[in-house]
Amino acid sequence: MTDRAETEAKILTLIEPFNKKGIDISGDTRFAQDLEWDSLTVLDFVANVEDEFDILITMNQQAEIENVGQLVDAVDAMRAA
Repeated sequence: MTDRAETEAKILTLIEPFNKKGIDISGDTRFAQDLEWDSLTVLDFVANVEDEFDILITMNQQAEIENVGQLVDAVDAMRAA
């Protein structure tokens, strides 16, 4: 499994408890529009991602990340740095 695939698998696992609508998650799944997450849900989810990968996602980075694929790429880049 590639690093990106591993990152994606972990993120999909972290999304599961927050996927109240039970939709199929793909790289194009948008957090606000498709999953209908409010700001509190986003904060909880981001905290879980930060803990899982031992990274810090800034507010500016959060504002730029709209879908699952963008999050996977961002986490992968932070882990490589």
